[in-house]
Amino acid sequence: MLYRNFGKTNEQVSVLGFGCMRLPLVSTDPSQIDEEKAIKMIRHAIDQGVNYIDTAYPYHGTGMASAGESEPFLAKALKDGYRERVKLATKLPSWLIKTREDMDKYLNEQLERLGTKQIDFYLIHSLNATSWPKLEALGVRQFLDQAIQDGRIKYAGFSFHDRVNLFKQIVDAYDWSFCLIQYNYLDENYQAGKEGLQYAASKGLGIAIMEPLRGGKLVNNLPDEALQTFNQGDSQRRPAEWALRWVWNHPEVSVVLSGMTTMEQVLENIKIAQAGQANSLSAKELNIIEQVKHAYKARVKVDCTNCGYCMPCPYGVNIPVNFARYNDYFRFGKADTKEEHRKLYSAWVKPEHRAVNCKACEKCESHCPQGIKIVKELKNVQEFFQI
Repeated sequence: MLYRNFGKTNEQVSVLGFGCMRLPLVSTDPSQIDEEKAIKMIRHAIDQGVNYIDTAYPYHGTGMASAGESEPFLAKALKDGYRERVKLATKLPSWLIKTREDMDKYLNEQLERLGTKQIDFYLIHSLNATSWPKLEALGVRQFLDQAIQDGRIKYAGFSFHDRVNLFKQIVDAYDWSFCLIQYNYLDENYQAGKEGLQYAASKGLGIAIMEPLRGGKLVNNLPDEALQTFNQGDSQRRPAEWALRWVWNHPEVSVVLSGMTTMEQVLENIKIAQAGQANSLSAKELNIIEQVKHAYKARVKVDCTNCGYCMPCPYGVNIPVNFARYNDYFRFGKADTKEEHRKLYSAWVKPEHRAVNCKACEKCESHCPQGIKIVKELKNVQEFFQI
C-alpha cells in the first residue's frame, strides 16, 4: 500500500480509504448491513495496509434525519486490535444542529456508537451556503477547539458541497487540518473542483476525495465511445482503474475514498492503489482521459458550466441544479433508468427550487455567458421529470 502525507497533520494515510456508506446488505433495507461480509472486507483491507476508514452519522440509515447503522457496525468491525491500526473519520450531522449544545450531544453519541474514546478525523458534514453561516453563528469553531483540547477529536475538517468561492471562505475561516471534496475526471470544475483542491493544498490542508467513481457511474454503462477510447491505451485497464489513477495523479490529493460493496471491489481497488503514485500518468494517458471527457460532454443536453451567473432566480429556481440533474440522465442514464433519475430529482431538488417554478421572466438569460435559452430548457426539464 502506498501512503501520502495528510497535510499539516503530518499523518501518513493510505492512498485508498474505505468509505462505509455502501456496505453489503442482507435485504433492500439500507440499515440491514451484512455484517459477516462487511467485516471480512474491512479487515482484509486493513490487513493490506488501508488505514483510513470513513463513515458518518446517517450512513446506512433510512434518512438523513436519523442515526444510521454504519457507525455502530464499525465498532464491531474494528474490534480485536483493528481500531488501533486505523485513522477513523466520521462527521457531525450539520443539518441536525440547532444549538451549540447539539454539537457536543452528537459528538458524544458518535463516540459511544463507534466504541472509541477519540475520533482521529472529525468533519463538519456537507457544508454549504445555508449550513455554514448557521453553524458559524452557533459557535462551531469554539466547539472544535474544545473537542480537540479535551481529546474527543484529534483533527478537525469539513466536507463540502457548494461553490468554490464559498469553499475558499470556509478554508480561511478556521484552522482546519483537512477537508473532503468531490473530485473525479468529470467533476474537475464542479463544486470546489481543481481550483479548490489547489487552494486547500496551498493552505496546508490534507485533502480526502469522495466520489472518485461518481457513485459507480464512471465504471458501469460507459458510452461506447468512452470504452473505445480507453482501449487505445498501451495497457488494458478497466474503467475503475482509469478513474482512480486520474485522481491519484494529483499530488495535492492525500487519500481517495471508495465506498466498496463487495470483496471483489476491495481486491481490485487495493491492486489499483499499488500504482497510485502522483504524476504517474503519461501525456498520452491523460489525453485519453480528456477524449473520454469529451465523449461524455457530447451527450449533454444543456451546455451549463455551473458558473451561477443566472442566479439568484427571483422565483427561487435553482437553475444550475436543474440542468445538472437533467444532463446526468443523458450522460449516464438509459431508457430503463429514467424513473430512477426522476426519483433522484424529486429527492435532491427541493420543491421551491424546481423548474416548474419558472415564470419565464427571462432575467437569467441576459446573464448567461453560454447564451443558453434558459426558459426553454427549464420547460424541457419540467416536461422530462414531470414534477
